[in-house]
Amino acid sequence: MDNKKSIIVLVLGAIALFLLSQATYIVDETEQVVVTQFGKPVGNAITTPGMKFKVPFIQTTHYFDKRYLEWDGDPNQVPTKDKKFIFVDTYARWQITDPLQFYKRMTNERSAYSRLDDILDGETRNYIAKHNIEEAVRSSNRTPVSAGIAGEMIGDSLTTIHVGRDKIQEMIQIASNEQAKELGIAILDFRFKRINYVEEVQTQVYERMKSERHRIADKFKSEGQGEASRINGEKDRELKTIVSEAYKTAEEIKGKADAEAASIYALAYNKTSQSRHLYSFLKSMEAYEQTFDNQTHIILSTDSEFYKYLKGMD
Repeated sequence: MDNKKSIIVLVLGAIALFLLSQATYIVDETEQVVVTQFGKPVGNAITTPGMKFKVPFIQTTHYFDKRYLEWDGDPNQVPTKDKKFIFVDTYARWQITDPLQFYKRMTNERSAYSRLDDILDGETRNYIAKHNIEEAVRSSNRTPVSAGIAGEMIGDSLTTIHVGRDKIQEMIQIASNEQAKELGIAILDFRFKRINYVEEVQTQVYERMKSERHRIADKFKSEGQGEASRINGEKDRELKTIVSEAYKTAEEIKGKADAEAASIYALAYNKTSQSRHLYSFLKSMEAYEQTFDNQTHIILSTDSEFYKYLKGMD
């Protein structure tokens, strides 16, 4: 009899433990739970950690992650507004903010990932297609990091953007959240992980880069030639000025010397007859030296003043 009672107690205890296990559940800090009864949600979602109770066998628990979740998009070839194709690879961070709504619309996270693919990929295509390739690739109108004038010239040659990559990412996130909030989801962050040109566009970009560098080189050459011409012009002008000033100074010195010599000659000529005779003789000798050489023939009258000293030599 005692054995039967013990067996009954053990059986009842096992049943009680089983019922207790079916009536309780534990919520971790990283989890949130939706309780359903016959497939329909019961009450609000459970978001606080600890041991919770439910009706055994009738009610079922559905666990969802409370942490930030990762969405990684597939690289897609997307056309821009200016009809150029680029490969766009994206990623996002999202969170289940309303687990009850999430369960009603998505049921599980696998369905949520599929829905996020549609939302984020679709909005990415929409906003890339609304902007030119420069807007999707660049974030600002800053001058490229390059040395000196070349950097400024390259910066001046870049197309001015009005939106930019960062703003496009923000617009995609906002538009995607408008659709995701109905699913109990919040998209916390969205980014372009990588943007690559297709082969045709790469060729166009490289050719543009080459032509841009050639243009800059030609501009440097042109400015260098202009500067060289300016320097040569200044050199010629300064040289002519120096020569002119030197000629002027030389003529002034010669004029002063001639005047001083004439003054000395005049002074000497006026002193005595011997001085006048010596002066006349010296000037005649200078004239003979400048006039005659071994190839010169001259005919003079015996009455010529030029002949008198030659005549006197006899």
